[in-house]
Amino acid sequence: MKFSTTPTLEGNPVADYCGVVTSEVILGVNIFRDFFAGIRDIVGGRVGSYEKELAKGRKIAFEDLEKQAKAMGADAVVGVHIGYESVGKDKILMVLISGTAVKLSRP
Repeated sequence: MKFSTTPTLEGNPVADYCGVVTSEVILGVNIFRDFFAGIRDIVGGRVGSYEKELAKGRKIAFEDLEKQAKAMGADAVVGVHIGYESVGKDKILMVLISGTAVKLSRP
């Protein structure tokens, strides 16, 4: 399965549009991660534990998108948009991905 943020894939014309596919992954954040993230906020730097959670969420969301697109008979998902949100005073992280499932022309 190919994914692209662009509306087409160069060299692979779209033969048919199958429909919109979406995935929402919600991740809980634990108290220890919050505590150490708060320390990082004070001293600066990246918060690796949150980055790992977001990467995990993105991976799950793309796998879900791929399953949906394959069920529609698609070869690719174009126009992919990835969004992130936090809910409940940063206790819940959400990864939101959407795109258009398409069948590509065969050369």
